[in-house]
Amino acid sequence: MRRLVTLTAAVLGLVVVPPAHASPGLDWRACADGVECADLTVPADWDHRAGPKASVHVGRLKARGARQGTIVVNLGGPGPQVEYLTYLKPVLAELTETHDLVFVDPRGLGGSTPVTCPTASAQRPRWVFTDRADYENYKRDNAAFAAGCLEKAGPLALDARQVAHDLDAVRAALGQRRLDYFGNSYGTVYAQAYAQLFPHRIGRMYLDSALDHTDQDVARWVGARAAVDEANLGRMASWCDRERSCALHGRDVRKVFADLLARAPIPTAAGGSVDAAMIVSRMYVEEPGWASTTLALAEADAGDATRFTVFEGARDPDMSRVAMCADFAYPQDYPALKALEERTRRTAPLLGWRHVWVMANHCAGMPAPTFRQRSFHSPTAALVVNGDHDHATPPAHGLRVAERMAGSRYVRVPAGHAVYWVGNRCVRDHVHRYFRTGELPPVGASCPGN
Repeated sequence: MRRLVTLTAAVLGLVVVPPAHASPGLDWRACADGVECADLTVPADWDHRAGPKASVHVGRLKARGARQGTIVVNLGGPGPQVEYLTYLKPVLAELTETHDLVFVDPRGLGGSTPVTCPTASAQRPRWVFTDRADYENYKRDNAAFAAGCLEKAGPLALDARQVAHDLDAVRAALGQRRLDYFGNSYGTVYAQAYAQLFPHRIGRMYLDSALDHTDQDVARWVGARAAVDEANLGRMASWCDRERSCALHGRDVRKVFADLLARAPIPTAAGGSVDAAMIVSRMYVEEPGWASTTLALAEADAGDATRFTVFEGARDPDMSRVAMCADFAYPQDYPALKALEERTRRTAPLLGWRHVWVMANHCAGMPAPTFRQRSFHSPTAALVVNGDHDHATPPAHGLRVAERMAGSRYVRVPAGHAVYWVGNRCVRDHVHRYFRTGELPPVGASCPGN
């Protein structure tokens, strides 16, 4: 991609669990190197529990030392989780010193009851559309794609509310009174749904790169993403001023970019051309790509936009698009989107405004969401971390999520997406201390970047 508790330190402590690894209701079997798997039967639709059934696939990394408890983990997507456990073991090694880690494939994905869409999603990601006709064609194709997927899904309900019920079924099958949870990115959407539905079954919850699922103000929601993207363009320009190896060193990066858009289309070496929509869509302004992005701008400014025809991102997985759009309400009417773009351009005029179209890329033509997260105020304290430079899950989203969880701690970090994942030592220390002792960082805590 969507309730948490001010408790005394004693209540925040982990529920005592048996030292053995037995998990009632789950028949564990070896499935990969150091990984155990199991399957849990759940209702295909929790609103009709006596109806058809589905399967939820779970994987486990056992604690390597004295076990203190179990943490359920979802690292985002939305997408499969269990198949990546072997690869994830080194990243999670410190957590598995003291905890079993249990990963759950969300329904319809991975090893859970799958949904195989009859055709692939319409196109690779489109962050900008050239005009109304371009958008309406894409919307029509995306609607046909969604209809085929949902026909294959049949009675299987796919939204975050259903996933939250699945998580609670896993908690019960593990024999845990409370759910201890590590959610990253879209995994935080499932955490918010769980907090709304099962606030008093939450134990310790760490939310990294939280995506706010409660804000009904679309302009504010997308504006937070746009502001960070715009700021990142400015950070790239400042880097180029300092870095002599930058292809645009000594020049105004933002002006070069604006001039390119005004001149577009720009020719390519192969004889084609690149329009302004493609340039905006393919501007990569996250720090690892600054050198290549400024080189692409310099070459385009000199008359060859070939680098903007190379798209290295992958098409979003089929069912992840459907699952996300079952959770988020987003405008689909072209005039409404253009009005939102105009409003967003007032504060993010060069680049950030493109975020208006990012969700449209996913959800144009999709059915109306089946789950609308209500604003909630939970009595559970959580640890929340969002990178200051993360345009996908901006800090404003994390702050709003933390505000809904009494006593929570929000830690600021000058970083991008998935702060724990990329190895920030300060954040990792806070997370490990929290899961092992229940101790949260002090109010107003911050961490340095990597």
